[in-house]
Amino acid sequence: MPDQTPTDLLPLPVSQMHILLALTTGDKHGYAIMKEIETFTDGAVTMGPGTLYGAVKQMLKTALIEESSERPDPDLDDERRRYYRLTDLGLRTLDAEVARIEQLARTARSRRTNAITRLGA
Repeated sequence: MPDQTPTDLLPLPVSQMHILLALTTGDKHGYAIMKEIETFTDGAVTMGPGTLYGAVKQMLKTALIEESSERPDPDLDDERRRYYRLTDLGLRTLDAEVARIEQLARTARSRRTNAITRLGA
């Protein structure tokens, strides 16, 4: 999709946000992405293969990620695995989504404080 900007892709679906975060530490195959997400969410999020590969398909289409041609040592890997990596657009979109969520959190905290004051709680 030519000429897309990070803001064109916001807000990101939660599954895509998790996948982008998993790929910030390097290229990974699908199962490794699922395990990384489970690890950094302390088990709160477990992504199944259907969700993962549906999101991966969309993210390849929007160029947030790309298939990686680099492979680990063949003795340590299954040649059928596909590896994915973050693109520059993916990283910029991740940054934009983090900024969007931070702004939302600031607004939520402010409005909650206002509500507490108004309610006298």
